[in-house]
Amino acid sequence: MSFDLGVWYPQKRIRNEEATELYVRLCDGDTGGVVPHPAIDAFYAELTAKHPEIDTIPEGKIDDHDYCPWSCKLDYSPSHVIMSCVWSKATHVHQLVQGLARKHGLALYDPQSEEVIYPDGSEGANANTSRTSLWILGVFALLFAATFIYLGQVSASREPVVFYVFAALCVLMAVVCLRQAWR
Repeated sequence: MSFDLGVWYPQKRIRNEEATELYVRLCDGDTGGVVPHPAIDAFYAELTAKHPEIDTIPEGKIDDHDYCPWSCKLDYSPSHVIMSCVWSKATHVHQLVQGLARKHGLALYDPQSEEVIYPDGSEGANANTSRTSLWILGVFALLFAATFIYLGQVSASREPVVFYVFAALCVLMAVVCLRQAWR
């Protein structure tokens, strides 16, 4: 059993579900969803300088997991790297790979948690959660807009314009949220 990770250049942000599908395709040899990028080569060079490929280590170091934590050869192309390490080195390798991925501007995918982490530290959102949140936020924005319009009409103030401005901002926020949720 091994601990696995994958990295690729994030040409666009994708949700966790899409990252899982991409990772499975990469494991099957389909690199159609990723693009070659020099950052992959730089990442691979720095990673293998610290921990060489398993098929290049001397016979005497074959069981030295501090020297080479890999459980098999890295799956490396100019567009991605997939790594499998022994479980006893999972924490070390995860921290190392996450730091190198961030340094080189690469997305890191962890198939154990089915999450993608982007170079800025943000994660790919769960599609259902983020869409649901956007729908809820949009509906509440519309409710607030209606409340501001009502307050503008019943206000004893001679300046109901303030309420209408807030209502317009709420409608704008609702449109943005609902439009994004609809996609």
